Amino acid sequence: MALIKSISGIRGTIGGKPEETLSPLDIVRFSAAYGTWLLQQDNKNVKVVIGRDGRISGSMVKNLVTNTLIALGIDVIDVDLSTTPTVEMAVVFHQANGGIIITASHNPKEWNALKLLNNKGEFISAADGTTILNIAANNLYNFTTVDKLGKLILDDNALQQHIDAIINYPLVDVAAIKKAKFKIVVDAINSSGAFAVPALLKALGVAAKDIVVLNEEITGNFAHNPEPLPQHLSELCNTVVKQNAHVGIAVDPDVDRLCFVCEDGTLFGEEYTLVAVADYILQHKKGNTVSNMSSTRALRDITEKQGGSYYPSAVGEVNVVTKMKEVNAVIGGEGNGGIIVPDLHYGRDALIGIALFLTHLAKEKKSVRQLRNTYPDYFISKNKIDLTNGVDVNKIFEEIKKKYKKHPINTEDGLKIEFDKDWVHLRTSNTEPIIRIYSESNFETTADNIAKRIMQDIKELSQ
Repeated sequence: MALIKSISGIRGTIGGKPEETLSPLDIVRFSAAYGTWLLQQDNKNVKVVIGRDGRISGSMVKNLVTNTLIALGIDVIDVDLSTTPTVEMAVVFHQANGGIIITASHNPKEWNALKLLNNKGEFISAADGTTILNIAANNLYNFTTVDKLGKLILDDNALQQHIDAIINYPLVDVAAIKKAKFKIVVDAINSSGAFAVPALLKALGVAAKDIVVLNEEITGNFAHNPEPLPQHLSELCNTVVKQNAHVGIAVDPDVDRLCFVCEDGTLFGEEYTLVAVADYILQHKKGNTVSNMSSTRALRDITEKQGGSYYPSAVGEVNVVTKMKEVNAVIGGEGNGGIIVPDLHYGRDALIGIALFLTHLAKEKKSVRQLRNTYPDYFISKNKIDLTNGVDVNKIFEEIKKKYKKHPINTEDGLKIEFDKDWVHLRTSNTEPIIRIYSESNFETTADNIAKRIMQDIKELSQ
C-alpha cells in the first residue's frame, strides 16, 4: 500500500494506516492545507470546483474533501462524476479560486488521488505545491465558526459547457464529421468516458446507432488495467473489426488520455495521437509545438515540415504547459495520448482531441490506417521497473551515467541517453514507486533491445 505526496497533489491506495495510504485522515489534512493556501491569497468568497472519476472510492473521497473545505468557510461547486478537463474548464466558467479533481488517472482501482488546480484551471506550480505540503506537514490550518461555514453548490451543466466549447472551437468541423458517417467503438473502462465520450460524439453529429460503448457501466471496477496501453486494448481492437467500425477510441478513467484503433484492429499508437492532432492544427495555424522528452520524435518531424519549431520539456503536464507558454506553442502534449490545445485550455483533454482527430480524418477522406501511414515510423518501447523500499535511485543513475559516458546525456529530467538517432529515457514516476524506461528507434526490435539492456543494468545495480 502506498501514499505519494508531491507538489501536484496526493495519491495513494485506499485502506490501511494514516501516513502510509490515502486514508481519510490524510484526505482531510491535505484538503485543509489546500483550502488554507487558497484562503491565504483571498479570504473572501473563496470557491472551489470539485469533480471525480468513476472510481469505487470516488464518492467517499469527494465527501471528505467537500466537507473539509466547507469547514474552512469555502464554497464548493460540485460537478460530481466528471472528467479532468471538464473540471479544469469549470474552474474558469465559475471564476473559482481553484479546483480539485479526485482521480488516480490510469492507476488501478485501489488507487485514488487529489489533483490540485489554480484559479486558471491549471495544475498548481511547484512552488505552490511546496507551500501546501508545508501547511499539511505542520497542521497550519484554522477551521471557521458555524456561522461562516461554506456552501455546497451543485453543477450538473459542466460537461455540456465543455462540449459546447469544443463544438464551437474554430478548427472542429461538425458538418464534416456528420457527413463522414463514422461508426465508432469506445472503450469507456467503467468510468467517466462512458457518458462523456458518447455525449461528445452525438454533439459532433455521430448517430447514436453508430456508437458502440464497451465497459459502459460506471462501477470503477475496471474491466482491464485502465492504462490505455496495447496489452490492455485487445477487446477494443477485436470489436472494431467485428463491428466493421471506422475507428476505436480508448480513454483513461478521467478522460485526459486518448488513443485510437484503426479499422483493421491495429493500434494507431498512443504516441501518434498528439502527432495526428498536431498535424491537423499546424496545417491551419502555423507555430511551435511542445512534448515531453519521453515522446516520439515524429512530432518534431511534422512541426519542422510545417515551418515551426519543436521544443522538448521535462515529463509532467505542468512542465509541458510551462514550456508551451514560454515558446507560444499552438499545440502540445505528451506521448501518452495527452493533447493540450492552449486556446481552449491549458490541460490534457481527450474530448477536444477526439473532435480534432475526427475532423482531420473526415477532411483527409482517408481510413485511420491510411492516415497513420502518412506519418514517420518510429517505435517506442515503454517499460517500467518496480522500486523496492531502500533502493537508492540516484546512485543507480550515477552508475549508469558512468557506464554510458561516451554518449550524449541529458539530466534535466532523470537520464536521457542518445545513441546516434536512437534514445533511452529513464526517470522515476511522479505517480507510482517505479522507474520508467522509454526507448525509441526506427526499428521495434532495436528499441526493445535498448530498453532490455538498460533494465538489466538497473537490476544489477539494485542488488
